[in-house]
Amino acid sequence: MPEPAQKHRLTRLGILLSGRGSNFLAIADSIRAGRIPNAEIAIVISNIADAGGLAAAQHLGLPTATYISKGRKRAEHDADVIACLKAHNVDLVCLAGYMRLLSPEFIAAFHNRILNIHPSLLPAFPGLDAQTQAFDYGVKLAGCTVHFVDEELDHGAIILQRAIPVLDQDDAHSLSERILVEEHLAYTEAIARVVSGDYAISGRRFIKR
Repeated sequence: MPEPAQKHRLTRLGILLSGRGSNFLAIADSIRAGRIPNAEIAIVISNIADAGGLAAAQHLGLPTATYISKGRKRAEHDADVIACLKAHNVDLVCLAGYMRLLSPEFIAAFHNRILNIHPSLLPAFPGLDAQTQAFDYGVKLAGCTVHFVDEELDHGAIILQRAIPVLDQDDAHSLSERILVEEHLAYTEAIARVVSGDYAISGRRFIKR
């Protein structure tokens, strides 16, 4: 495992997104407010040209890049994204609604330096529409998980989870909206933990020092 990010300089984040970017905006707000100390956003990258999150990043004056993924081989597309991240000296990659599976080459290039947030309490309900999966299953607790990314879908070591009760009056939409509130809190806390460098990974366990 590579050494955690060095403490003597700002940890440079690379944000990957495909949609409106609500988790990205929560991260940016948390950095400005000091809830994620010693970090800065180095680049925001999207695979969708008209992604709302890309426009939001540009409005904030952040560097952005677009690499259209449709019609391209995954390895070729990912090679361009990797090169961009490295050109911007990115230390930690944060997936914020990035609707693509990463290639093995991408994961190897940033081993234990890619974070993802998933709207379920993993290992339950991996993949798409996790909130609807959970609601349809009839669970009494739902929530979100921030984890490192490895070669398997929604599988890497878990950094933290936040849980909420499923209310009798919930439907899949209202549950999704309430989970999203927890996502914004969880991602901020998880990034701050990783940026601090005060952790170890033992097997699948993320351990705060």
